[in-house]
Amino acid sequence: MFFTVDRGSEAALSGALKIKPWLREWVVALQKFIIERDIPKVGTFDREQLRQAAAKSNEVLRQVGPDIQWVESYVADNKTFCVYLAKDEAIIREKISIRPPPQPELLAVGMRRNSPNPGF
Repeated sequence: MFFTVDRGSEAALSGALKIKPWLREWVVALQKFIIERDIPKVGTFDREQLRQAAAKSNEVLRQVGPDIQWVESYVADNKTFCVYLAKDEAIIREKISIRPPPQPELLAVGMRRNSPNPGF
């Protein structure tokens, strides 16, 4: 699966952030990606185990460089979903190639929708 942020979302993002114009251009130039990784029983990990997993990910980020930024992560029963900002897909692919197999699913995030209508 692959989809990208559209230009309308970029305008909303930069306005919502209320940041300086020169920084807004840099933030808007980034795309949002989600890395979905299968990790058996990750939902049962204690705080220290999750901290160790985060430390490994942070080390990979240092190796890849400044064109990628972690935003947040979600933990489910057997998966993690980590949200990143990056200048392009190649940077994200570099990050996920450093980690040992199995390779995770990569999703580029498109438009975000908040709707009062759950069927939308």
